[in-house]
Amino acid sequence: MDRFIYLTFDGLSRGLVYAAFALALVLIWRAARIVNFAQGSMAVAAVYVAYSVTNATGSYWLGFVVALLAGLLLGVLVERVVMRFVDHSSPLNGVVVALGLVLVLQGTLGIVYGNEYQPVETPFSRDAFEVGGIAMLSRYDLFVFAAVGTVVVVLTLLFTRTAIGLRMRAAAFAPDVSRLLGVSVGGMLTLGWALAAAVGSLAGMLVVPTELGVHPTAMDVVFVSAFTAAVVGGLDSPIGAVVGGLVVGLLLSYVSGYIDVTVAPMAILALLVLVLLGKPGGLFSSSKARVA
Repeated sequence: MDRFIYLTFDGLSRGLVYAAFALALVLIWRAARIVNFAQGSMAVAAVYVAYSVTNATGSYWLGFVVALLAGLLLGVLVERVVMRFVDHSSPLNGVVVALGLVLVLQGTLGIVYGNEYQPVETPFSRDAFEVGGIAMLSRYDLFVFAAVGTVVVVLTLLFTRTAIGLRMRAAAFAPDVSRLLGVSVGGMLTLGWALAAAVGSLAGMLVVPTELGVHPTAMDVVFVSAFTAAVVGGLDSPIGAVVGGLVVGLLLSYVSGYIDVTVAPMAILALLVLVLLGKPGGLFSSSKARVA
């Protein structure tokens, strides 16, 4: 029982990071109807910026804030300089360009910072509290809970309570009609990419310190888990991304703890296949829009 409780809390902590990254994928999908396979590399670039700032100033929080701003800026640049000129008549075009961007970002980061893992500090202790001799959550885990919870609340309010959120969704679903109604479709796309990149940067800042450190490919495995989480929950649902992230985190924790860590990737693949076969739109998918 003690082991089950420990694995549950560990899975919830990991799942929240996957949820944050899945939220970034959901944001891009809702804003541009694109699955951004370069999201992980963009997040790593922001983490490297934080790494440089923290080493130069000695302040983790300054590096943290600069990483989020760097993510915003990188999202704007990718949309304005790259994705805006992609032919979106076929979804495959955006995927190919995003994969090419992954190679460019990873190669550039490798040239600038090298291919060695660099340690990244955490603002709080990762030593877990013990209750009755059972390891629970650490201060860092509580920080992760608070950070992801804040993002979920802000994004939910953005898409359900604000005119900007409605314009972003309208620009993605019906760009031509939105233009006729006076919506700046280009501006909404840029905003969507910027917000998604910032959320991805947050996820990178949360997960990289718990791994070996920052590396040009540090987020590749995380991206696979986060993509599965987004698909499980539904690419159009922020709440689904959170639930999907928690499901993936718990699954990885239980499989790694009770079976073997090498089996965990197969478990993720099996979950993805089951969801795609049973409910391709995701567990929290909404009704499809009717096309006239």
